[in-house]
Amino acid sequence: MTKPIVLIAEELSPATVEALGPDFDVRTVDGTDRAALLAAIEPAAAILVRSATRVDEEAIAAAPNLRVIARAGVGLDNVDIKAATTAGVMVVNAPTSNIISAAELTVGHILSLARHIPAAHAALAKGEWKRSSFNGTELYEKTVGIIGLGRIGALITARLQAFGTRIVAFDPYVTSARAQQLGVELLSLDELLAESDFITIHMPKTAETTGMIGKQQLAKMKKTAFVVNVARGGLIDEDDLYEALTTGVIAGAGLDVFVSEPPTGSKLLDLPNVVVTPHLGASTDEAQEKAGISVAKSVRLALDGDLVPDAVNVAGGIIDPAVRPGIPLMEKLGQVFAALAQSSPVTRVEVEVRGEIAEHDVKVLQLAALKGLFTNAVSETVSYVNAPLMAEQRGIEVRLIVESDSPDFRNLLSIRGALSDGSQVQVSGTLVGTKQVEKIVDINGYAVEVPIDEHLIIMQYIDRPGIVAVYGKEFGDAKINIAGMQVAREKLGGKALSVLTVDSPVPAALLDKVRAAIDADVMLEIDITE
Repeated sequence: MTKPIVLIAEELSPATVEALGPDFDVRTVDGTDRAALLAAIEPAAAILVRSATRVDEEAIAAAPNLRVIARAGVGLDNVDIKAATTAGVMVVNAPTSNIISAAELTVGHILSLARHIPAAHAALAKGEWKRSSFNGTELYEKTVGIIGLGRIGALITARLQAFGTRIVAFDPYVTSARAQQLGVELLSLDELLAESDFITIHMPKTAETTGMIGKQQLAKMKKTAFVVNVARGGLIDEDDLYEALTTGVIAGAGLDVFVSEPPTGSKLLDLPNVVVTPHLGASTDEAQEKAGISVAKSVRLALDGDLVPDAVNVAGGIIDPAVRPGIPLMEKLGQVFAALAQSSPVTRVEVEVRGEIAEHDVKVLQLAALKGLFTNAVSETVSYVNAPLMAEQRGIEVRLIVESDSPDFRNLLSIRGALSDGSQVQVSGTLVGTKQVEKIVDINGYAVEVPIDEHLIIMQYIDRPGIVAVYGKEFGDAKINIAGMQVAREKLGGKALSVLTVDSPVPAALLDKVRAAIDADVMLEIDITE
């Protein structure tokens, strides 16, 4: 029997090959040699890469037998996930492989800034003995602010508490119970900025978080404060940071990531109060070995037809064909739920599945709901295996409800949740017709039927004549095309809910303008991530 071919396109640890085992024909190629790659990938069932090999649409098209693309690391910038999904190729990575390395690098940056270690080394290496020039500060009894209290944030917390620091955090998805368990004080972002001596950011890079630390936020920090970013380039506005560092608004910065990498010509590289490293968050022997072993195990599972925990584009494993269409729908409902719940931390989530598919194993739909919930809320890559862990870490109780009775729809998928402020959030969806069109059919008790699109706007306001004309004109004047719309209401003259699908993102300033014009209680734009 011919063994499946597994192609290793970059240097990986010997433990990676060992973890693959004897059941595969393991071959190697230099993934940076394009011609060699395209020739070698043609018979491959799986390919393992790091960051240098581009597995794009061309490479995927050249590999008709390809079933798995495995990235031995966290980032997937070099993999065309959309093309892989279209071709039915699973993409996996190693989302937990570098969390300890990233946490330790963060602590290293904080210590380097506090004690001027890189500058002192450079001076002494040039023969300059400048002890008085490098007077530093102790971490003891200082306040460290962590923006994004996920797994990396929790690891940093544990390490810095040993220095006798006070740890504060901003994370709208972490409950007070979880923060108390970690020994962390939850603050608003403005409070954290004002009180912290060191700030480190660990958020995902989304439209909402890009530039989240800019001129206004930097101005709220202490003049003696330092900011560190080893998460994603662009979370801190680099131009605003440069101005703050050169005008004394803050004391210094530690950067491992940049908007453009390598950051050739960046003015930040020339500043004496900046410590920089070339994206070393995952660059340890241990992290690379963990990554290689992790993806090797995922490749084995995928080629054996089992559920792959770290699949980022599809749910692998033995899942009934009747259940599979509900997976992407439930992920999108999770994203909508997260946006609706952003006013307060979630304490409980109920995932409900009703209808004909209830006779099948639908546990994967609970995983899909949690994956959607955290997709745009955490800095780590979210997968079917780590989404439940993220819920557990945040003190969120999760329950799956399965009922065959579904009076209104053939199948109905719902996510309900309780927030820490006592409020409730609900969103429900279904699949309609032979094309299985994904639709939202309920938001917080308002009956709607709106196809899920890339850009959604949800508005709640007092029902009165002329409201649709008001926001229709505002969006029209701004050249925002409304592709679909539905309005639901409690009663005549009561609260109404409008759900719009639009063809392009809506600027925050326009949302604020529309909110004011119609006196909306709720005004949300939700950008759905595929």
